[in-house]
Amino acid sequence: MSATIVRLPEPPRPARRRAPLEDRPVDGAKRVLLAAPRGYCAGVDRAVIAVEKALERYGSPVYVRKQIVHNIHVVTELEKKGAIFVDQVNEVPEGSHVVFSAHGVAPSVVQEASARQLHAIDATCPLVTKVHREAVRFARDDYEILLIGHDGHEEVEGTAGHAPDRVTIVNSPEEADTVQVKDPSKVVWLSQTTLSVDETMETVDRLRARFPELHNPPSDDICYATQNRQVAIKKVAREADLVIVVGSANSSNSVRLVEVAREYGAKAAYRVDYADEVRQEWLDGVRTVGVTSGASVPEVLVREVLDALSEAGYADVEEVRTAEEDLMFSLPKELRQDADGKRDERALGGRTRRSAR
Repeated sequence: MSATIVRLPEPPRPARRRAPLEDRPVDGAKRVLLAAPRGYCAGVDRAVIAVEKALERYGSPVYVRKQIVHNIHVVTELEKKGAIFVDQVNEVPEGSHVVFSAHGVAPSVVQEASARQLHAIDATCPLVTKVHREAVRFARDDYEILLIGHDGHEEVEGTAGHAPDRVTIVNSPEEADTVQVKDPSKVVWLSQTTLSVDETMETVDRLRARFPELHNPPSDDICYATQNRQVAIKKVAREADLVIVVGSANSSNSVRLVEVAREYGAKAAYRVDYADEVRQEWLDGVRTVGVTSGASVPEVLVREVLDALSEAGYADVEEVRTAEEDLMFSLPKELRQDADGKRDERALGGRTRRSAR
């Protein structure tokens, strides 16, 4: 395994743990394998900065439809700065500024915001927007669309809303065995961007077994960040007694990372939002702990988990890097200039996401 020793930077930290973990003896040397890439992807970075800049530009409050990204810490910090999160745009006072989350929205939401004379800022991840465009194009060409994803997830609702009469949601490989189509020669699959690559392809294979003429999307819908984080944790999981994934329960890609870790060899894997959720009993007999985080997780939360593990004797941290990420997305057009009309220095992408080496 290619690994490098990591010297961690010192970002601002959330509140310290209430009680330290104990450094109990195990059979062998303790270590942490820190997966990379991990944490913020370009779409999340763009969306979070969009809310921050909207608050700077327009003042508080700025409303956000749904959670801007699926992470409780990010949402809480933005609330402290003056963001107000709502479920639907009809909760936003007329004429106010509203940000659409990174997961995207259906055209009906855009129309409702316009009818209420809201100043809408679309922070939809460009990779999700790509799937929206695919749905519109295939619907226009008279295809039935089998959308692989989780019914009720905001991204799936947004994509389905672009072709509501043409989309059927396929929640799992098992549902692929029962879904019905009108014309097997005019059917295409699309997917939620944050799914498990393996499960998605299993679903596609089972669909193709029933519908041999099933068309593929023009490019892979699962986002680069989701794939990269899953590849990294697969490599870590082979050597880990325990994997800890930092991420929120409603974060699809974080939940998938736990599943992938277990499937690829980790003896145990758990998800936490914060370091104080790491349990002492998880570490009993554990020599190697794998650590990663979902694509909507700020690095400060990972650092806090590493600090907690260090208290328990896991001070040796090795970074296992499987890919480099340098993709950045332009901010929504409303936010690319400052109040004086000058191009903002953060117009392209946002903050530094790479870890120190």
